[in-house]
Amino acid sequence: MVGTKGVRGWRFARAAAATVMAGAAVGTFAVSANGASRPAAADRQAGPTIVLEHGAFADGSSWNGVIERLHADGYPVVAAADPLRGPHSDAASLRSVLDHVKGPEILVGHSYGGSVISQAAADDPQVKALVVVAGFLPAPGESALALTNKYPGSTLPDALDPVPRTDADGTIVTDLYIRQDKFRHQFAADVPADRAALMAAAQRPIAQAALEETATAAAWKNKPTWDVVTTQDLNIPAAVQRFMARRAHAHTIEVAASHSVAVSRPRLVADVIEKAARATR
Repeated sequence: MVGTKGVRGWRFARAAAATVMAGAAVGTFAVSANGASRPAAADRQAGPTIVLEHGAFADGSSWNGVIERLHADGYPVVAAADPLRGPHSDAASLRSVLDHVKGPEILVGHSYGGSVISQAAADDPQVKALVVVAGFLPAPGESALALTNKYPGSTLPDALDPVPRTDADGTIVTDLYIRQDKFRHQFAADVPADRAALMAAAQRPIAQAALEETATAAAWKNKPTWDVVTTQDLNIPAAVQRFMARRAHAHTIEVAASHSVAVSRPRLVADVIEKAARATR
C-alpha cells in the first residue's frame, strides 16, 4: 500500500481515487413492501432484487438507463445512497438496506462501490452474486488507492479538486471532487457533452480517507462474481481491473468504454446484471 497525505502526496505517488456514478430510477415504477422499486406492470415475473451501489463524484442519475432496462425486464431495483465516507461505514449503511430487502439479492457496485459491496455482502446468504462495473474488488488489507497504484495509467490525481471542510466534531476532512472543466475527459469521455456537464455539476465528493481505508472482508472470495472491465478508463486502469477480475475468478466482459460505462452503455451493463441474476436462480 502506498501511504499518502494530502493531494500533493497523491499526485507524487500517481495515486488515483476510485470513482463512480450511481443512482435512482426515472420513469414509471412502484415501491414494493421491501422498499424496492419495481415495474408498474403487475404481470411481470420478479427476479432477485438488484441493489445498485454508486461510488464517488456522483449523484443517483447515472444508473437511470440501467434501471429502466432492468424494470422493463421485470426486475425489482433498489439504488442505495452511498455516503462516500469509507468502506466500513459505507458498508454498514448498505447493510441496513440489504437487511430491509426480502428475498435474494444481486449486488452491483461501480468503481469505489465495488469495495463497498464486497465488504457489505460478506457472510450474507441473501446476496447471491456480485457485479462490479469498472470497479474495485479489494482483498483484506488492500485499499482503492493501493490497487490503483498497482499499475500505471490513471490520470485522476491531476483532475482532482480538493475541498477541506470541518465536521460537527471539529475534525477536518478533505473532500475530493473532479474539476468540472476536466470531468468529461477524465470520467465520461464517451458520454454526450451536455449529459457529462450535468454529471459534473451534480457530482458528490468522496472523503480522501475513504480511498486509503483498507478492506477487512471480501465477498468475492465465496460468491459468484461478474466484472465489466472498461478498457478506456482513465480512473482505474484496465490492467488493474483485469488483475482483480482474474483473482476473483470473475465472469469478465471487456468493453471499450470510459469509467462512466453505466451511462454510455446501459444496455450492456443491464445485460451483465441479468446474466448474474439468471445464473444464481
